[in-house]
Amino acid sequence: MNEEQILEAIRPFTAGIGDDAALWQPSRSHRSAISSDMLVENVDFTRDAMALQDVGWRAMAANVSDLAAMGAKPVLATVALGFPEATTLDEIVELYRGLATYAARCKLVVVGGDLSRAPALTIAIAVVGEVRTSNVKTRAGGRPGDVVAVTGRLGAARAGLELTRHPQLIAGDLREEALQALRRPESRVAEGRFLAASRNVTAMIDCSDGLSTDLGRLATASECGAVVESVPLARSACAVAEARGEKPEVFGLAGGEDFELIVAIRARAFRHVAARYAVRFKRELLRVGVLRAEPGLEWNGVPLEASGWDHFAHGR
Repeated sequence: MNEEQILEAIRPFTAGIGDDAALWQPSRSHRSAISSDMLVENVDFTRDAMALQDVGWRAMAANVSDLAAMGAKPVLATVALGFPEATTLDEIVELYRGLATYAARCKLVVVGGDLSRAPALTIAIAVVGEVRTSNVKTRAGGRPGDVVAVTGRLGAARAGLELTRHPQLIAGDLREEALQALRRPESRVAEGRFLAASRNVTAMIDCSDGLSTDLGRLATASECGAVVESVPLARSACAVAEARGEKPEVFGLAGGEDFELIVAIRARAFRHVAARYAVRFKRELLRVGVLRAEPGLEWNGVPLEASGWDHFAHGR
């Protein structure tokens, strides 16, 4: 197959391919949010763990999650794909089907990209979103005393990854919960936009590399430290941790790719924001801890080191 054949096969999943660059005019009252993320086979995923449609879905969800953390609405994406010589056209179409399915759920349009030969399957996506200037949230706005919360329970994706390696750990509904969290994650776009609209929300970051790692990033950017009071875990994460003989909270702190949002909220307003969140999304905004003036993270009275995902120290 050649590039033209590939472009023709994936054209139905895009808004059109042909020019050298995509053109987009944001409205005057909004700012553009732009992010990119790369998934590499045998570093970020393996085909033993998931089908190519799931790989495409997860690649797009990871990028959209970055927009959610800024309070932005997804608008468009470009996809650069590198693949080994033995890759078939059907495999490329399957991957793009997963990408496009998740993009459609977010009302995001794939407008172009690039194709190349590569030693391993590589998906590099750039996404663009828009957010009202008054609603922009970064990881740098937190202040000592702010309450730290997460938009959902953690650890299910890591539990799913463990199950692809050790299928016998758990069974039934909890097994399905974990595998779904790994293969078909959901980014929190609506939640991010809802929280970004509140003046009482001071900072946000997505929990893509684990609570211990990403909370540390938010605290450092905000020139704060943080005390972790609790680690809200998915049931499947607790079950897998216990089956492995690990403490569930330690398992959850070292997880990743949950794509929940970590949020800093002014202490006096936390109950109000959490109550509104529960009404809007029919689930709790879960308190994790509090930012403090002293640098570093603390849990159970001892320093907490980053133990989440590191692309340069791990392999999937």
